[in-house]
Amino acid sequence: MGTDSGLGSGKMANIHQVIIIGGGPAGLTAGLYCARARFDTLLVERGVIGGQITNAERVENYPGFPQGISGINLGQLIHKQAASYGLQTLLAEVTRAVPRQRHNLVTTSEGDFVSEAVIIASGSQYRRLGVPGEETFVGKGVSYCATCDGPLFRHKAVAVAGGGDAAVTDALYLSKFASSVKVIHRRSELRASKILQERAMAEPKIEFLWDTVITRIEGDEVVRQLMLKSTKSARISTVDLSGVFVAIGSDPSSSQWRGLLPLDDEGYIITNELMETKIPGIFAAGDVRHGSARQAITAAGDGATAAMSATRFLSFSAK
Repeated sequence: MGTDSGLGSGKMANIHQVIIIGGGPAGLTAGLYCARARFDTLLVERGVIGGQITNAERVENYPGFPQGISGINLGQLIHKQAASYGLQTLLAEVTRAVPRQRHNLVTTSEGDFVSEAVIIASGSQYRRLGVPGEETFVGKGVSYCATCDGPLFRHKAVAVAGGGDAAVTDALYLSKFASSVKVIHRRSELRASKILQERAMAEPKIEFLWDTVITRIEGDEVVRQLMLKSTKSARISTVDLSGVFVAIGSDPSSSQWRGLLPLDDEGYIITNELMETKIPGIFAAGDVRHGSARQAITAAGDGATAAMSATRFLSFSAK
């Protein structure tokens, strides 16, 4: 049974062969593969088609775009390609999921849907600092992905917020491009592994601001300045720079699957190399799964693998 191919427009039937939860690179690529295989496929996205990649002002490490491409354009292009093969899409929040033999129930804010196979590509959410100016300057100097955006800050001063492995790894990576990197950490010592600490301490471009938190991000069209506060003395200071990379962790969008699927200690869904979960017919791809590299290109690869596994599952179950 089919549905309207517009974003949430038209009356929708509730039975599909494949339902994909999440419209980032993993979900869109899975949709492209499933639709090309001529399976009735519905993709459900709660926010913007393209997922978190749409926040990137310019993506320079996705193959096929030697001049780079904006994140929102990349998402739109993948969606257009998938839709041309019949992928149906719905803008809705998934509120509940109940695995059933051959008829998995997915409850959304727009009604209930049933499918033989489900691909979970709901991604993860970067933890925010929660300070004034952060949301205003996302894509304009505030970034949550050093690998994605680091080269855009060549010869510029930047900061990294955090003190774990991710933050120190980001600082080391950014030191290849930036003129200087300030690591801003609320404690007096890092949580990162010793080897990473040693490398960072030995890098002349990296400076550590201990016992310090960011209280405000300021600028005009782009980030220009951070307002800082000492966690010991409450002293207020400012630092001029062009970008701040927030590396304080991320949370997977997997709450609907807690108690139903195996999750790791942080809540990421555990799969095998074929993106299969422990429940036949349920697959996971992209940032929501354990072991993801959390890059658009690897998410797309996960989505392709999940789709191929799902189409094999549907082909065999039909016999």
